Amino acid sequence: MGKCAIGLGSNLGDSLAILTGAIDRLKTHPQIELIAVSSWYITAPVGPPQPDYTNACATLETSLTPLDLLNTLHAIEAEFGRVRQEVWGARTLDLDLLLYDNLIIDLSTLQIPHPRMCERAFVLIPLAEIALNWIEPKSGDSIATLCNKLEYSGVKLLKPKTQNLTPNT
Repeated sequence: MGKCAIGLGSNLGDSLAILTGAIDRLKTHPQIELIAVSSWYITAPVGPPQPDYTNACATLETSLTPLDLLNTLHAIEAEFGRVRQEVWGARTLDLDLLLYDNLIIDLSTLQIPHPRMCERAFVLIPLAEIALNWIEPKSGDSIATLCNKLEYSGVKLLKPKTQNLTPNT
């Protein structure tokens, strides 16, 4: 089983309902065990003018390969109406594979760790809630250390997490 971290985001439609639905979809996948979900955050968008995002992160364990997990995440995005039209454009659902164990993968279709996660407070702040000591394999820094390097005034707590999914996470 591989330990993974994913980022979740939405800024079109009922974002909180969409993100909650995506979490529920991950929970019911036979090859995915959801371990923890962060609080929900409202964050300023990156890219063209668009509404603010609702973001969170989740950790999971899976028997899927990294590429199969990415394909599963894309299929869930499609279920929730995601259409890929504009780079960094508005979207109903964005599921990013951030980390998979301590792997470094650089393919045209998949990059792990996610290539911009270390620059994005909207990823690192929620990830730090549930994976503070996870080491990002390219930099060798913990999520806590990476978090401390960023300015994060554009990240605002929307809804605190209510529970971890399994004990001791």
